Amino acid sequence: MTKITKEQANEELKKRSQQVTEEDVDTVLNKQKEIEDKFKTGGPLGRYIEDLKLLFAIVKDYVNGSYREIPWYSIAAIVAALLYVLTPIDLIPDVIPVIGLVDDAFVVAACLSMIENDLHKYKEWKLKQV
Repeated sequence: MTKITKEQANEELKKRSQQVTEEDVDTVLNKQKEIEDKFKTGGPLGRYIEDLKLLFAIVKDYVNGSYREIPWYSIAAIVAALLYVLTPIDLIPDVIPVIGLVDDAFVVAACLSMIENDLHKYKEWKLKQV
């Protein structure tokens, strides 16, 4: 059985983040339902469903210009992580039941860790908007 480490997930996310384009941002936003469905399966991604909502919210607020207090690199990391989840062929192909989503969960976890400070700032900003 293939196994991915947290270090491999971090490296994969960093590599993919450097290649994110505005077109990739649009793709992620247009495929939101498909990505959400992968998180709702109850598998390894299920524990991140609330985080997923926050990630989509921050990307949308960045794109529409209402929140720009986040570096592009953090937006790119979010988009790269969500594209990774969307892509069925990655370090461990998603067609392998349960195990195929473990690497996706590691990449999402790496993203959340990488942008933790930016997420806290965004949450504070978002609470003030209500």
